[in-house]
Amino acid sequence: MARRASRLAAGLAVLLAAAGPRGAVAQHLPDLVTTDALRVCADPGNMPFSDRKGEGFENRIAAILADELKVKLRSYWLTQGPGFVRNTLGAGLCDVIIGSALGGDLVQHTNPYYRSAYVLVTRSGEFPGVAALDDPKLKGRTIGVVAGTPPVNRMGEVGLVGTMKAYAPYQFDPGHPHQTVAAQIIADLAGKTIDAAVLWGPAAGWLARQSGVPMEVVPLLREPDRPAMTYRIGMGVRHEENDWKRTLNTALRKRKAEIEQVLRDYAVPLLDEEENRLATQAGGSGP
Repeated sequence: MARRASRLAAGLAVLLAAAGPRGAVAQHLPDLVTTDALRVCADPGNMPFSDRKGEGFENRIAAILADELKVKLRSYWLTQGPGFVRNTLGAGLCDVIIGSALGGDLVQHTNPYYRSAYVLVTRSGEFPGVAALDDPKLKGRTIGVVAGTPPVNRMGEVGLVGTMKAYAPYQFDPGHPHQTVAAQIIADLAGKTIDAAVLWGPAAGWLARQSGVPMEVVPLLREPDRPAMTYRIGMGVRHEENDWKRTLNTALRKRKAEIEQVLRDYAVPLLDEEENRLATQAGGSGP
């Protein structure tokens, strides 16, 4: 799926603030770094995160950052899958991955800019009050899940593996070449092929809303800490690009309110930083 990178990494990039005079800064920038653009590594067909039309929430967040840095936004498109980091950041073709879960070691992370959770998605009214995977109402039900994701382990612990439907994480459907696996699972839930789904919340919230069938999206906040069901999301840069990371951290802090509003617009379940509970807006309720 991944296209071969056109050039090898020539070093680690350091991109400082792009606004204002750049003479001194440019002297310290390797050839890999473009000083007049925010070069984003992005998937061209991974809604609600990103797409080539710029309609995903990561596209919108990237635009906010480019505005803050006073530079143009430029995207390098590559389908996510094995080798994505190596063939994007590692090849020097782009300088930041907008959404990356903290804890992995393939990239260096900025400070997290949101925290979310895996969720249980059901058709409205069919599983009232169910908020945890060990609820007896889920026994014997066909539950869609992406193979290899953390919920699969937890489903095994509570006896749901026997009837779950595991979807390959990188499947390709010739009839729907731009449909993600999560979108297929939600479509099957809408079509009553499966009874419920367990998916990463930032994908599930928007997809459920777009399905045309009333659905309930319940963050799984009562599960044990292992396997983890909640994750902090930051931005990924190359290792040792500490100045670039600090530049992004400053931009994220300054535009925090706008970024959070984008996430809410896309029905991303936002959790409080320290506790497993939904974050709320002033005068409103959580998503």
